[in-house]
Amino acid sequence: MKVLVLGAGVAGVSSAWYLAEAGHEVTVIDRAEGVAMETSFANAGQLSYGYTTPWAAPGIPTKALKWLFKSHPPLLFRPDGSLYQIEWLWQMLQNCTASRYQINKERMVRISEYSREMFRRFEAQTGMNFEGRKKGTLQIFRQTKEVEAAEQDIAVLERYGVPYRRLKPEECAEFEPALARVTTKIAGGLHLPADATGDCHLFTENLYKLCQEKGVQFHFNQTISRIDHNGLRIKAVETETGRFEADAVVCALGCFSRTVLAQLDLNLPIYPVKGYSLTLPVTNSDGAPVSTVLDESYKVAITRFDNRIRVGGMAELSGYEIKLPEKRRETLALVVNDLFPEGGDLNQALFWSGLRPMTPDSTPLIGRTRFDNLFLNTGHGTLGWTMSLGSAKLTADIVSGKDTEIRSDDLSLSRYQA
Repeated sequence: MKVLVLGAGVAGVSSAWYLAEAGHEVTVIDRAEGVAMETSFANAGQLSYGYTTPWAAPGIPTKALKWLFKSHPPLLFRPDGSLYQIEWLWQMLQNCTASRYQINKERMVRISEYSREMFRRFEAQTGMNFEGRKKGTLQIFRQTKEVEAAEQDIAVLERYGVPYRRLKPEECAEFEPALARVTTKIAGGLHLPADATGDCHLFTENLYKLCQEKGVQFHFNQTISRIDHNGLRIKAVETETGRFEADAVVCALGCFSRTVLAQLDLNLPIYPVKGYSLTLPVTNSDGAPVSTVLDESYKVAITRFDNRIRVGGMAELSGYEIKLPEKRRETLALVVNDLFPEGGDLNQALFWSGLRPMTPDSTPLIGRTRFDNLFLNTGHGTLGWTMSLGSAKLTADIVSGKDTEIRSDDLSLSRYQA
């Protein structure tokens, strides 16, 4: 079967890999000049299976209001002038109940745990190097009230069998030795030993090469102009320079899945949530992080690659336009300099921003649409890297008409159309 994948980020290229593994003839198109050039380019680097949690949760509306008044807020809201922004926020607020949280959490953990298994199989199969580390995630709390509030998260970890360890301030240095210099700034910690890290962009570039070896065709600089269909099936996808016909189409366009598929009268509940990152060279390995440190106060993650430190975080609801405000850079620089002042050179840091495709319930859209041969693998929010291989394998199995290894019937767009 000929399968056309729209999007060459980590979701699209991973989908192409598993589709090719299943024996399909696969073509990938993307508007960029290469793979992983947008949202997958410089994310925080966490494979945070244990921190898979919906944004929409009880108490979040109150917290969000308080964050808006902080000098370095983890959440920012700027009206984008669209009614859709308000509609999306209203849908998210409706998911901020205990019952909805449990449903959404179960779906997300199911995908993340499956993705963990897919990464295990993939690395055993390919031996790929993407500067990955399996040393866990250390969440640090700067205030006692944050330590107390974490008990709710710990209860969830126990419910889903995720290994963890509570830490006193001085114990944090067992996992991140450089933090011994700043233990007076830490009230406690939580270590998740089963989490991992890696460079998503490097991974996708290497996977692109493996896909090519399997015969996957890639066409870059392709802006989609029209989707030709007969009301039941997609006949072809047209770009400014060509026409791509296929037996099946997989949409993995992230935030732009909504805008591209709007011409089919498909209403994808995806909103672009802007995130920021800094990437700086390591100047003193002993003063740099070992794995990922998540600063709970600022909602900023600091991740170690081989010779670089990636600092990523914040969430901004302000539409599709990407800017690089100095204030956002200051927040990231403040956190990494406060915890790892000797680790890297901020003067050489690369400042970046990307759009995370977020659904109101934080769960991705995976599976069929009302078009017989159009499938989705999009809307992963802040967990696209973490869920990448699991989501892609699910997508490939659904396209192939196979039974999926985990439950997938509640992941499609239909849950918003009931």
